[in-house]
Amino acid sequence: MILVTGASGFLGQHLVRLLSAQGEKVRALYHSHAPASALTSLPGIQWHKADLLDVYDVAEAVTGITKIYHCAAMVSFLPQMQEQMLHFNPESTTNIVNEALEQNIEKLVYVSSVAAIGRSELETKAITEEEQWGESKYNSAYGLSKYLAETEVWRGIGEGLNAVIVNPGIILGEGDWNKGSAELMKIAYKEFPFYTNGVTGWVDVKDVAAILQQLMESTTTGERYIISSGNYTYREIFTQMAKALGKKPPKFEASSLMTGIVWRLGRISQLLGKKPVITKETASNARSKSIYNNEKLLKALPEFKYTPIEETINRMATVFLSSIP
Repeated sequence: MILVTGASGFLGQHLVRLLSAQGEKVRALYHSHAPASALTSLPGIQWHKADLLDVYDVAEAVTGITKIYHCAAMVSFLPQMQEQMLHFNPESTTNIVNEALEQNIEKLVYVSSVAAIGRSELETKAITEEEQWGESKYNSAYGLSKYLAETEVWRGIGEGLNAVIVNPGIILGEGDWNKGSAELMKIAYKEFPFYTNGVTGWVDVKDVAAILQQLMESTTTGERYIISSGNYTYREIFTQMAKALGKKPPKFEASSLMTGIVWRLGRISQLLGKKPVITKETASNARSKSIYNNEKLLKALPEFKYTPIEETINRMATVFLSSIP
């Protein structure tokens, strides 16, 4: 049986659907909220509630398991969530790795992030898997939490665990339009007028799920892979989204002064109990230029072809528009 942590999350749901379609038997973990009925009715999927910070819950979840996809993570760019995130992401990974070693799991695939990779001082230099983590004004607390979690996987590899780490860029696809990267579609629909020229890697959620499954079935171990179909500016992504939705694209560049004002206003909205659209970290990320090299993954999986990001966005727009009353 296969274990998927974070199975009710954005990526986890797509992975569980893929594994179910392939006839796999899966123990799908969720933390607090039971998944929707469309997921609980999937053939071969056994849903299981577990707290990954509880070593006894983890031991029970891993019992009888042969392979683990560790997708669970806390993702937040809110200052008040940093301490909790810096505890949960590394500690939950420690518990998974320890139990995988204890129960002689065949293989672990860990989902990290490009945020956990060190950033080059030269904006024009493409970032590879060899880049070392270092202090940078562009690093986020989320990135640090994933980097610390990665060190636990590397520790497990050093102790004999077969494992692979993947570092996806921003994952796009159908999901909860009120949170995560899927919310970008909602922002584009509302014709948000500002853009930044920050650059990062982007990838289709279905591609990520397929890559996880292919790496799990491969003989590869002790490696990490950047997962990105291409590097695009935020302006390019929002413009494509607006086009797919039949809306006006953003037309005003947001200066550093403007983004600084917006995230500071966001702090005020938090005091009023509202969710800020932009935080200090998301404003910084939206202006940074990080170019990611995806060649290593393509060499490891020569038959794999990324979905063009425009195709991904058009599919998202179709689903989004159909969800509007």
